[in-house]
Amino acid sequence: MRDHAPIVVHRLSASGGRRVTVRDQILGLAYSDADLAEFLRRAGVADPQVILDDPAWIEWRGGSPHEYGTPGPHSP
Repeated sequence: MRDHAPIVVHRLSASGGRRVTVRDQILGLAYSDADLAEFLRRAGVADPQVILDDPAWIEWRGGSPHEYGTPGPHSP
């Protein structure tokens, strides 16, 4: 049994967006769910939109799921 989801969407970066990793391999910096889905599709996930809210697959760290904006006082 797995202890952690294989996909991690990390906290917001200082410039906005969130780093995405699969088993500690960096896929890129996502600025939207569409970016995240594309990274997962390229990594071989057949229907990535289906797993975006599945905690068995994706762990959202350091912020609310589906939020990609710039943190701090200059945020919209």
